[in-house]
Amino acid sequence: MNGLPKRRAASELGNTVEGYLLWQAQISEAEQRAREFVRPMEWLTTSQRTEIECHYAADRLRRARRDLERIAARSLALRAEYEHRYRQLRRRCLGLTLTVCAIVTTVATLLSVL
Repeated sequence: MNGLPKRRAASELGNTVEGYLLWQAQISEAEQRAREFVRPMEWLTTSQRTEIECHYAADRLRRARRDLERIAARSLALRAEYEHRYRQLRRRCLGLTLTVCAIVTTVATLLSVL
């Protein structure tokens, strides 16, 4: 049991690092797509180009954040559902095991009496 909190902390750290790296990749992709978006607009001044890139990247990041939050919420919902089903299955298996043990014990007792 002593290793469980350490494993959980390591898992949480791993998830945090993975989330950070995922978000950094989203930022890089948004910035790259923003540059590609304004590239054909040669008539823009440098400041206009920069402003459009910033707005475009910010919009992409808002959308990405919303998508990631929706996915995370769905993952939590699925996890709760699967944990509930697992607990039900475990109870059923335990009940079945106890029933079989009781029947075997009763039969063995009856056979030993005869």
